[in-house]
Amino acid sequence: MVSVCGAMNYKISHQAAALSPSLTLAIDSKAKQMKAEGKDVVGFGAGEPDFDTPQHIKDAAAKALADGFTKYTPAAGIPELRQAIADKHKRENGLSYKPSQIIVSCGGKHSCFNVIFATCEKGDEVIIPAPYWLSYPEMVKMASATPVIVETSDRTEFKITPEALRRAITSKTRLLVLNSPSNPTGSVYSPDEIKAIGDICVEKNVLIMSDEIYEHLLYDGVTVRSVASFSPAHYEHTIVVHGFAKAWSMTGWRLGWCAAPEPIAKAIDAVQSHSTSNPTSFAQKGAVAALTGPQDHLPKWLAEFNKRRTFAWQKLNTISGISCVNAKGAFYLFPNISRTGLKSTEFCARLLEAEQVAAVPGIAFGADDYIRLSYATSMASIEKGLERIERFCKRLI
Repeated sequence: MVSVCGAMNYKISHQAAALSPSLTLAIDSKAKQMKAEGKDVVGFGAGEPDFDTPQHIKDAAAKALADGFTKYTPAAGIPELRQAIADKHKRENGLSYKPSQIIVSCGGKHSCFNVIFATCEKGDEVIIPAPYWLSYPEMVKMASATPVIVETSDRTEFKITPEALRRAITSKTRLLVLNSPSNPTGSVYSPDEIKAIGDICVEKNVLIMSDEIYEHLLYDGVTVRSVASFSPAHYEHTIVVHGFAKAWSMTGWRLGWCAAPEPIAKAIDAVQSHSTSNPTSFAQKGAVAALTGPQDHLPKWLAEFNKRRTFAWQKLNTISGISCVNAKGAFYLFPNISRTGLKSTEFCARLLEAEQVAAVPGIAFGADDYIRLSYATSMASIEKGLERIERFCKRLI
């Protein structure tokens, strides 16, 4: 029998102690718990499509399993998948990458972490426009670097201006995080806006982590262009981050990638070889099928997302105390709730308690006057949830 005398002093690292838990996952967990208790909860928190992974992708992974493709692969991914990703960038983005410049990881989030960890260290600053995806600043902290938050608002469609970027750059600036289409706002930078931002980073010798995971989810005829595509200098200053979660509904497959200049790709490969090693072997075979197989699911998904987006945006702008700019990409709206008199955490907590509607507080994304609503859920749920939000806001105003 073992006895314990005194309390153990469990020392937690500075990096871990500085982190904030994911509010999006916490909200989603709370909503699922309430549903399990039999409550009629409408969830707007999920950052994943409500469509199934296309069948040919699942078939490819199932075949890989049946064929015994269940062993270690190279840490950076199987050659077939790295080539397919390089081909995608050439075909769709006009970018020439060798397979050695492609690192396949355990999700887009993992790719972002790898890029930041491999390029940033103590003393470095990383510019992050707000609203931002909530994990970006935490990843910067884990790399012992300093996040520099540049606020934007719905007046500029949540996009950083070249002037604001230039003011934020110092001699310590190492990296700019650029996410277009954006989570949480759905904003999309035009090619001209992207080039202007890229020009400044080239001039100031600042790297760009361009998170393009929502690249294929666009509305209203909007087009995108990767910052890496404007010139050889832009290419050398850019690390593209992407993944399979959104456009192929493969969130649980945990597969992402980055495309980077050779020295950075080599460093990321080394980081990954000592952390996760390779992504899941048979899932990679499914990813090859995702890139090389039919893409006929996407127009159907986009049509449905667009229908939901339009309805939700129009409805939100009729609710007292709420205003909302329309999203141009991804599957989120980011309504302004400031006229309700509540900040985002209190608004979402009271909304969940009173009306059983789960939304994500904007404070998680660096914008406390807003909330995030995902329309990656059924139209019936959207209609019901917005009716409840309207009823809730009427009691506040």
